[in-house]
Amino acid sequence: MSTLLSSTQHGSVILTLNRPERANAFNFEMTQALQQALVDAENNPQVGCVIITGSGKTFSAGQDLTEMKQGEEISYNEHLNKTYNPLILQIRNMGKPVIAAINGACAGAAFGIALACDLRIAKSTSYFVVGFSGIALAPDSGVSLFLSKYIGLGRAQEYFYTNKPIPAQLAFDWGIVNRVGGFNYQRLVTQMAEELARGPREAFALGKKAFNKAYLPNLEEILMYEGILQEEASKVEEHRRRVDAFFSRRGKS
Repeated sequence: MSTLLSSTQHGSVILTLNRPERANAFNFEMTQALQQALVDAENNPQVGCVIITGSGKTFSAGQDLTEMKQGEEISYNEHLNKTYNPLILQIRNMGKPVIAAINGACAGAAFGIALACDLRIAKSTSYFVVGFSGIALAPDSGVSLFLSKYIGLGRAQEYFYTNKPIPAQLAFDWGIVNRVGGFNYQRLVTQMAEELARGPREAFALGKKAFNKAYLPNLEEILMYEGILQEEASKVEEHRRRVDAFFSRRGKS
């Protein structure tokens, strides 16, 4: 089964994270597939907008911990430099608008991916979780930068420390999300994508560069620093203990 589904609709490509049995958690295969799909979308003159969403009732739980636990002395910094860091930069450097269609829970690295997108449209039942502190890790995938830009440093640190969910409506109130929909969620996504796909592509690309320069001039530097901190956190016994506890709870469920 493909870990990433791709379809086209009215000038947009819809990329669906497709590991529902793992809450659409990212493994290396799915990350690589998403990177390639974004390259293909950028190079396709028939595509004017990209939508990233999840299959089933979840957007994505973030990184698949099974993959990390199975790795022999895996370097978290090296892993980030091969997966999420280039993916985040790829989304921000794409000339075409990218919409995150948040259809359910969105956590950890997936939260960073959603925040890197140009727009976020959330289903009313969806929610966001920073996630990292639950397994004694530091934020990565640009979350430390993006989240504090959207909701302020104090709130960002609170939700990192507490791991409390941010419901869709609160995310809208705080400016994380552009639109929230209930029964009309899918229509909101489709209408926004169609509108963007018809837009002036060169102007959109240049405008995105301007916003990146104004708001995210140090994004690459922050991603690299997050990787260094994540490497340090991964070697602490508390991280290993919490990961073991996570798998123990899952085994009992």
